[in-house]
Amino acid sequence: MAKTPVSDTLPEPDRADGAPHPRETPQLFGQQRAEAAFLSAFNTGRLHHGWLLSGPRGIGKATLAWRIARFLLTRPNPAEDALFAPPPPTTLDVPADHPVARRMLALAEPRLFLLRRSANDKGDALSRDITVGDVRRMKSFFALSAADGGHRVAIVDSADDMNGNAANALLKLLEEPPPRVTILLISHQPARLLPTIRSRCRVLQLAPLGPTDMASALTQAGGVSEDSLPMAQLAGGSVGAALRIAALDGLALYGELVRLLGELPGIDRARATALAESVAGRSAEARFDLLLELLDLFLARVARAGATGTLPPAITAAEPDLLTRLAPDPQAARTWADLAQTLGLRARRGRAVNLDPAALVLDMLLRIDGAAREAGR
Repeated sequence: MAKTPVSDTLPEPDRADGAPHPRETPQLFGQQRAEAAFLSAFNTGRLHHGWLLSGPRGIGKATLAWRIARFLLTRPNPAEDALFAPPPPTTLDVPADHPVARRMLALAEPRLFLLRRSANDKGDALSRDITVGDVRRMKSFFALSAADGGHRVAIVDSADDMNGNAANALLKLLEEPPPRVTILLISHQPARLLPTIRSRCRVLQLAPLGPTDMASALTQAGGVSEDSLPMAQLAGGSVGAALRIAALDGLALYGELVRLLGELPGIDRARATALAESVAGRSAEARFDLLLELLDLFLARVARAGATGTLPPAITAAEPDLLTRLAPDPQAARTWADLAQTLGLRARRGRAVNLDPAALVLDMLLRIDGAAREAGR
């Protein structure tokens, strides 16, 4: 298998922390509509050369790309006698013991190219971007004929990582694709891609997972499957985010935040300080990032509840009463939405100048308390 070079001592850039690699994930949950759309295109002879798999991080885009690649690379060569061609497939499933599946698992399939961030010039870290050199290696790979004249596939994980020169080089390949080649682009933020790249791809939009699919996917990934409804809400339907949140005990952290804010207006400053200090220090950087995300999530849920008059599925038992009290009407919702925007900007600026995490979090909590006092008056 051809791929952009990554040292064995470096982490795989397309593997989420704490999760199996997408090529190692046997089953995809919650994306039946996207799978059916691709299968329909294949069976009706409308297989596009470029496919853009889009949606939030961690919902199965890369897993689907590997499923599609396995499927295409195990299909018979259409040049063979059509009399013996199998009936139209009804699923993308490929047996795990199929030779192609085994080679792909070992990164040894000669008809697959994996385009991802490579090692830097020194070889001691991953490059920040997919470079034009990486794309040229893929182009050279396609310049060679497949030994059996069959299909070839490239997985780009992710297209968001391409720098400008790499994006332009890929665009030329999409404009003049080699025969019997399918390029699968994974994108978490497709709006940031070149419009011309998007226009030359068929889009498969993947959706966040619901609680049942989330529980199944977490069990498969080796993560916790308990509290699947709260975790689905907290992680936005992303298995990758759920694994990260679970590793950082995020449900407990969100519960602690809700209990603290349940005293609004007039939060306990000592408890607020203790929470802020719990995310300070080098060893707590990931927990600090998570707490900022949870603060933003809480404010968004407050604003949405007030604007729509409908409570979202609860993450904690105490949350519904708190949301109702803080945002009883659309006017209050606007106040919390404006505060969320202000605090998000302050968080980004604070991080940019390396402001002390404890000071930044405490300031944000006190501003939330101040907004609650103002709303009460």
